[in-house]
Amino acid sequence: MDALVPVQSAGQRLPVRLVSASLHRCIGSVSIRRSVSGFAMDTRISSRAPSQFTIRSQQSDLKESLGVASSSDLRIKEWEVDMYQNELAISQGIRIRRKPPSKAPLGYSGPFELRLLNGQVADSPSNILEEITWFKDQEVSRMKELNPIEALKKAVENAPPTRDFVGALRTAHQRTGFPGLIAEVKKASPSRGIFKENFDPVEIAQAYERGGAACLSVLTDQKYFKGGFENLEAIRSAGVKCPLLCKEFVVDPWQIYYARTKGADAVLLIAAILTDLEITYLLKLSKKLGLAALVEVHDEREMGRVLGIEGIELVGINNRSLETFKVDISNTKKLLEGEHGRQIREKDMIVVGESGLFTPDDIAYVQAAGVKAVLVGESIVKQNDPEKGIAGLFGKNISQT
Repeated sequence: MDALVPVQSAGQRLPVRLVSASLHRCIGSVSIRRSVSGFAMDTRISSRAPSQFTIRSQQSDLKESLGVASSSDLRIKEWEVDMYQNELAISQGIRIRRKPPSKAPLGYSGPFELRLLNGQVADSPSNILEEITWFKDQEVSRMKELNPIEALKKAVENAPPTRDFVGALRTAHQRTGFPGLIAEVKKASPSRGIFKENFDPVEIAQAYERGGAACLSVLTDQKYFKGGFENLEAIRSAGVKCPLLCKEFVVDPWQIYYARTKGADAVLLIAAILTDLEITYLLKLSKKLGLAALVEVHDEREMGRVLGIEGIELVGINNRSLETFKVDISNTKKLLEGEHGRQIREKDMIVVGESGLFTPDDIAYVQAAGVKAVLVGESIVKQNDPEKGIAGLFGKNISQT
């Protein structure tokens, strides 16, 4: 079992109800519900800081860890843990709920009430990101049954070494004077529909590499983006040398292991759907497996959060709202101004500009704002010749040949 180091070695172990009460005092009342799939609360907490706790991934036996006597008691305990993880997430400004809200289990007699949205239980997603996230929880649960975590861990041990995703971006930036390009292998999106009917992921990846891409991003979500892990695996097997980002909606540590077994060199972590604790854990897990992590933000609140997390090397600024899908490339400049920009420069982070980049002027704009890399999909994948599409995007040939 993978576990984070306890917050405090002398921390005490308390009953879940007492942990819940401590969190309730620290966080206060909230308005919407969010549960955390794949993570379970570790009830070791600091005697000095009751709001701090660690999380454990892939905990298969909550019953044993919580000392529960019956299945009905177990359901109640799990529900309480979810409720207080929700409150923690909302206190950090996370508006995306991981799952549809559910009523308390039968037999629950605690002091907490189900949170409401607009006076009624919100049992349908409020935006596309929430819809995708809810579906992803269900999908991952099914995939776990087919690919148990222990089998993935063994597969990782025999997997080839990863390639240096961060180093490739730095090298490309230094070589060309332009932001390093992460070119996206992407057939479709929920907001824009199908980009390319005759879609050959390997052919596109090879064209991107010839065109000067430093790294590639491969969509692995099938339902909404028409991607798949088989695309990631095929590109890696075809001999493409560019490091590969697994572009997935990560909601569970299991996905990090799975991405590693399919040939990923980096993973995407979206701050809009992950708490600080989850990001911290997933960063540590990614590093352990040799993967880089691109942590994506799309507003000032999220940028402030990730700048407070140790170990982040790559920050992606998405100019597309993941809730409305509207695009505004000035978002990059706004998030890199003032104190945020100073901290990023001080920590020598690579900022990746994402979404809404179609012309050399767009590239120049975000580069002037402070980005050292860009992630681009639609504007080049739609071209008959993606290699020429890259040259058109930058206004010159950026390949080494």
